[in-house]
Amino acid sequence: MTQDMKKAVIVGANGIIGGNLIAYLKELGDWEIVGLSRRGGIADGRLSHIAVDLLDAADAKAKLAHLTDVSHIFYAAYQDRPTWAELVPPNLAMLINVVNAIEPIASGLRHISLMQGYKVYGAHLGPFKTPARESDANHMPPEFNIDQQDFLEAAQKGKRWTWSALRPSVVIGYALGNPMNLASVIAIYASMSKELGIPLRFPGKPGAYDSLLEMTDAGLLARATVFIATNPASGNQAYNINNGDLFRWSEMWPKIARFFDLEVAPPLPMSLNVVMADKEPLWDMMVRKHGLADIPYKDVSSWGFGDAVFGWNYDFFADGSKLRRAGFHDHIDTEEMFLNVFRDLRARKIIP
Repeated sequence: MTQDMKKAVIVGANGIIGGNLIAYLKELGDWEIVGLSRRGGIADGRLSHIAVDLLDAADAKAKLAHLTDVSHIFYAAYQDRPTWAELVPPNLAMLINVVNAIEPIASGLRHISLMQGYKVYGAHLGPFKTPARESDANHMPPEFNIDQQDFLEAAQKGKRWTWSALRPSVVIGYALGNPMNLASVIAIYASMSKELGIPLRFPGKPGAYDSLLEMTDAGLLARATVFIATNPASGNQAYNINNGDLFRWSEMWPKIARFFDLEVAPPLPMSLNVVMADKEPLWDMMVRKHGLADIPYKDVSSWGFGDAVFGWNYDFFADGSKLRRAGFHDHIDTEEMFLNVFRDLRARKIIP
């Protein structure tokens, strides 16, 4: 690795966050990139992949033992579990196993970036203080995001490398088979509504249609992540990362419907997990009829995550000004972001 090259390890390389971060680092051109995931990936130029079980400390140590020249670790892995308490052990263990495998052997390590979210503020539990700020107090555990940050803070003491904790809102971008992909939820739901000849109804809880929300574009998040990781003054801190605008579904939903040439009908609370459970035959028919990419129904959407987001009948946003004060000024129009992702899904033949 030359003097001006940096070497990044992307943990969770196949997700929305990891995939977009890899794409951005490749654009920059002065990074070597190693993607870590359970299923691995395809090498491409300065990008290589390692298939590794991060829950297995021995497997992690063995497969990562050659990464002695890593300068940056970008951690964006996540494993889902049924309860908040059950989320803690696997998600904390994966971070610990990565850091314990790489940090002792990578003498040139500069930064470890930890991807979090608004769960740190209790946003998933119910109405929380808005705008949420990085200085807000922690909430009652269990909360794996907080445990992960505590681990990094303790591990960094006396070391030359720094850490950062990044807190995006719902991240919007392209990635299949991801448990937190709202864009795909909306796109598949709208496409099926059109196929069935019915209007697009907002399926969320009463009140959610009119709450104030914000989103985080995956490309913007990638740029902010690298900015923070390479800006020495930003080390050992947390940052909210959002598009910079607010919206209500009551205003956004008709615009989404127009993109899909659909009428809007009044909201009707319903669980997508329930009403979409029998739609695999419909999806298979649509794949054949419209010549779509041959992707299994279980991989094209994540209805449970849609239910969670559409169930937020309270304001959901955070103060992003700390990042701007640090010198990062990019912003994204959320309406255009949604439409661009839908266009991308159409171009990839994921939706008609």
